[in-house]
Amino acid sequence: MTSRERSVVVVSAGVSTPSSTRLLAERIADSVGDRLRVRDLSASVTFVDVREVAMEATSAILNAGRRSTALEAANEALAGADAVIAVTPVFAGSYSGLFKSFFDQLDPDVLRGTPVLVAATGGSERHSLVLDHALRPLFAYFGALVLPTGVFAATSDFGGAAANGQGLAERVDRAADELSGALASMVAFGSSESSRGPRSADDLSAAESMEAVGALPDFGSFLPSHR
Repeated sequence: MTSRERSVVVVSAGVSTPSSTRLLAERIADSVGDRLRVRDLSASVTFVDVREVAMEATSAILNAGRRSTALEAANEALAGADAVIAVTPVFAGSYSGLFKSFFDQLDPDVLRGTPVLVAATGGSERHSLVLDHALRPLFAYFGALVLPTGVFAATSDFGGAAANGQGLAERVDRAADELSGALASMVAFGSSESSRGPRSADDLSAAESMEAVGALPDFGSFLPSHR
């Protein structure tokens, strides 16, 4: 990885093939890549499909955190990520159990200080509050820097007239702008010496300084711009 290449890990918890959750994850990752190229940066993107390690995640929870080789690789990817895109389908009004079981087996500090873009798919727009009521608290527990804009895509966003409109595309691009801006700030403020996001107290102080001068979004003001 070069000093101007960022590491982005995309966690997708879709359960079917093909999956609208995976499709949304790919759209967001592509938009982030486009915006980084405008900034003369690039990203190394790693996809983690949770359905492929579902049994291992459950086993790790039941066996005192003993992880399989595949799960260990996923943990290492997240630990080395400069940013994370996390996408889940909505089941029973919240993130899926599959999604939660994957994050349950992570080390508690693995995402500390890492910018995270949250996204979800569901049957109707009524489920969009899952971003604020479920996903933000989950990643706040990990100490991640959750981006102000989340992306929700209903079934109607993937077919018919809505798919040809600008609603979903605008939400994706707005969130991608925020994530690419956060990644560009890491380079501008010298954190490119490491492939990881802020983890230490010094790194977190640097992140706070970037926010203070406007280089990062105000992660404390979670305006519900995904609707």
